[in-house]
Amino acid sequence: MFEIVNKKWLTPIICYMEIEAPELANAAKPGQFLIVKADKKGERIPLTICDYNKEKGTVVIVFQVVGKGTKKIAKYEIGEHLQDLVGPLGQPSEFLNEDINKLKKEKYLFVAGGVGTAPIYPQIKWFYDNSIDVDVIIGSRNKEAIILIDEISKISKNLYLSTDDGRFGKKGKVTDVIDDLLKNRKKEYDHAVIIGPIMMMKFASQKCREYGIKNTVSLNPLMIDGTGMCGACRVTIDGNVKFACVDGPEFDGDKVDYDEALRRQNMYKTDIGRNILALEDGDTHHNDSCPIHDEIIDDSGRIPVREQHPTVRNKNFAEVSYGYNLEEAQKEARRCLNCKNPMCVSGCPVNINIPAFIQKIKEGDLESASKIIANYSSLPAICGRVCPQETQCEGKCILGIKGEAIAIGKLERFIGDWALEHEIPFEVKEKKDEKIAVIGSGPAGLTCAGELAKLGYKVTLFEALHKLGGVLSYGIPEFRLPKDDIVDREIHKLYELGVEVKTDTIVGRTVTVDQLIDNDRYCAVFIATGAGLPKFMNIPGENYNGVFSANEFLTRVNLMKANRADYDTPIKIGKRVFIVGGGNVAMDAARTAKRLGAETTVIYRRGEDELPARREEVVHAKEEGVNFEFLINPVEIMADENGWVKGVKCIKMELGEKDQSGRASVKEIPGSEFILDGETVIMALGTSPNPLIGETTKGLNINRRNGVDVDSNGQTSRAEIFAGGDAVTGAATVILAMEAGKKAALEIDKFLKNK
Repeated sequence: MFEIVNKKWLTPIICYMEIEAPELANAAKPGQFLIVKADKKGERIPLTICDYNKEKGTVVIVFQVVGKGTKKIAKYEIGEHLQDLVGPLGQPSEFLNEDINKLKKEKYLFVAGGVGTAPIYPQIKWFYDNSIDVDVIIGSRNKEAIILIDEISKISKNLYLSTDDGRFGKKGKVTDVIDDLLKNRKKEYDHAVIIGPIMMMKFASQKCREYGIKNTVSLNPLMIDGTGMCGACRVTIDGNVKFACVDGPEFDGDKVDYDEALRRQNMYKTDIGRNILALEDGDTHHNDSCPIHDEIIDDSGRIPVREQHPTVRNKNFAEVSYGYNLEEAQKEARRCLNCKNPMCVSGCPVNINIPAFIQKIKEGDLESASKIIANYSSLPAICGRVCPQETQCEGKCILGIKGEAIAIGKLERFIGDWALEHEIPFEVKEKKDEKIAVIGSGPAGLTCAGELAKLGYKVTLFEALHKLGGVLSYGIPEFRLPKDDIVDREIHKLYELGVEVKTDTIVGRTVTVDQLIDNDRYCAVFIATGAGLPKFMNIPGENYNGVFSANEFLTRVNLMKANRADYDTPIKIGKRVFIVGGGNVAMDAARTAKRLGAETTVIYRRGEDELPARREEVVHAKEEGVNFEFLINPVEIMADENGWVKGVKCIKMELGEKDQSGRASVKEIPGSEFILDGETVIMALGTSPNPLIGETTKGLNINRRNGVDVDSNGQTSRAEIFAGGDAVTGAATVILAMEAGKKAALEIDKFLKNK
């Protein structure tokens, strides 16, 4: 898809590539970046867009070959295709929002260091195209490392060069050139744009500050997703934490914490990260799968489920539970009372006729059982694994009053797996001409797309990442939800239904919702972008190296395979890891860290009884050797002299009266602070919706949770736009997102029929 149409070497280690990407080129603006992924196992590498040609439909990247990922990209030749190219990402340069007549009266200076020359090129070109003169400084170690001189000299009024060795241009740093221009040549500037290595930007910004020149720097960080989901690119700006990929990459140079940014950037250099892992952690960053051993776990009243032994499974990522075979499923099904008024159905968010499909299991008619479930749920193999059945369908089961409820989730999983194995097709109604866009491929988006396709509509599914599934792919670990065997096979059914898929597409950047409706003639749009922005505690030290969001940590392992040495995205966790939080995501992070070889402890400010995580996940975590510290709360992250985590200062808590959530309130015990020693802290504190679609869609109202505002039918303030799932409610469960997706599909169908 992303064909390389031109390639040349600007220096022995700096490569120029022109790549075919029409949608990206059409949407690109100066200051933005993109993410390149060479192949299936490659890392996601952010690179500034050096140039773009809307007519040709191409973008240009210029990159320095410094690590495994860039070496892999550099091997591609003209005519070959990169696997993924996504963008544009980030905010465009701030001067695009300025009055053009005002800009013509101001004097701009552009300062570039090394490969930072590439990102200033489209900005200088924009000024040139708008008949505004600018001065440019380009500095590097030596002549061989200076790039794009001919190109920039044609579009800049004055070009000044500097090299450390003095063999080309002025001898010295770019700061020396700034001094020369202002002191000796009596130049005056209103604004400087500085792009290059962080250390260069730090000192160039300081130099501009000395002369009272407002300056802007570009923090183009290494990251996982580029949409704010992982939180890896967080930086401190004027004392506030910002995400470079969402809020930047450009920031006021006088307000950046450069030392912190430098530490964090170094942490994510792949080669450095791999060396650290090898030297400090040995092989603890990954464990090859151990042999799997069957063991019957006593589940007190139900037909027991076969599982890996805890001491075996905590060293591999194979699925913990083996599920039922036919004999076990039928034995469990026979426990069902087939109630005349089945409360289990009312407990299911999508109202599956549970007694009906269980009855078919009793009879051995598995195809009929699968068709019954298919009338209500598109993802039974997934829901059977990850839904909180104990608080939903099983929580309403009559047998659960005095004993153990029917294992409805395990039976749903059994049928879901059987349907995948036997490739039971969906029934599709007569094809329709209307086109519908679904944005986001998590549970809500997948469900909505599938239901609309079954109704005969032409559906296009847009996904920002290179892989479909949303939280199913990047969030929930492999040992709970296998990707190849379950998630990918469930998703494949969409292709069979004729759903068109566009990955690497950031709606709000690559295209906007308005463009989909006005230009591409989509009759309706469903927004299912989830809740991807991680939350933090805002305590001192939270941006030290070794502090991760659970989103970033799990995405690196689940999507980018950091647990496998044959993939290009490692992660350093050290020997001791602390997970802050008590929900299902916290359990996922803790059990993952344990499998990576770390001594893992969950820190939770309330007691064990108040843990919001599923009981099964807590039990599994304890069995696997995860430690729990209750009634304590972090107040500060401690670090060594190099800015790497060395411990967590905590304070003891005590329970009070119940708060609005129904759980006991907590308060600190004064003077009870103590320190826990460790190398990694993972914040599992929840997520919130990404504001991108709201900010880029005309007339779209946002609710108090920063999600998209909808009515009871999932319809937004614009009649043709619907939304559902975490993008509306904030972080919730898979099944609730599916419920929203299915409801939206039915409401979109009604809307189009009545239009």
